[in-house]
Amino acid sequence: MEPGVSTIQRTSDKGPLRRRVAGALLLGAIVGLFPTLSRPSDRAPKPPISVRVVRVIDGDTIEVCCIGWGRESIRYIGIDTPETSHPTKSFAAYGKEAKEANRKLVDGKAVRLEFDVQQRDRHGRLLAYVYLEDGTFVNARLVEQGYAQVMTVPPNVKYQELFLKLQQDARTASRGLWR
Repeated sequence: MEPGVSTIQRTSDKGPLRRRVAGALLLGAIVGLFPTLSRPSDRAPKPPISVRVVRVIDGDTIEVCCIGWGRESIRYIGIDTPETSHPTKSFAAYGKEAKEANRKLVDGKAVRLEFDVQQRDRHGRLLAYVYLEDGTFVNARLVEQGYAQVMTVPPNVKYQELFLKLQQDARTASRGLWR
């Protein structure tokens, strides 16, 4: 023992450190018990759900009912169609055709929504892969027919390779946008 330093002084010097370490360990244990607290709920996997399309907004956006008790805007993941309802942009070439193709596929129908890693975009819309009851993959069909082009935004990249292949096929065949 050092001269002039008592055992009580040494112990009291370590007390605040021990309390901080204990607090950190306790917090880590609590977060470990509740993993959803350690990551945004937007990143939690969500199972597919079935809904009904009540409105086609444009070639890559629909409104559905009922998630919970209300309506929800759904933006198709992985694709982009020319604008028809943008607040600051005018109609883009082939936008009306893309919207009409989407309307023919889904308007008034029951669809299944499949989610990827990120579930909402910066505008608050749900992001989804959309399937008809017969299994038709709507996002892919729009690319295949040339009404949409691939727009991959990580981390939602599950079907990127499929979409790129379908886009190349549409370009080669001069379908839709690629005429």
